[in-house]
Amino acid sequence: MFARKLRALPQGTFTATAHGRRYVVTKSSFADGRSVKLVAEELGGPDYISLNWYDLASGPQLRPCEMSDQKVRAFVDAVQPEP
Repeated sequence: MFARKLRALPQGTFTATAHGRRYVVTKSSFADGRSVKLVAEELGGPDYISLNWYDLASGPQLRPCEMSDQKVRAFVDAVQPEP
């Protein structure tokens, strides 16, 4: 479910909402989508999300950048790109 939601997010930079807050989000994909980097910065607030996700032969690997898996999973689950 996490990988599906992450892949469904738009490529590039976009604004989005999550948990009642607005963010500027940048998603970059590499290696035919088998590697994804996502960074989100809260607009007008201190929240920051950063993660790398890898679809490896040994199984998917989530690598949050200096934050918990739970925080990045909750963000990806809640984030909604703005029209």
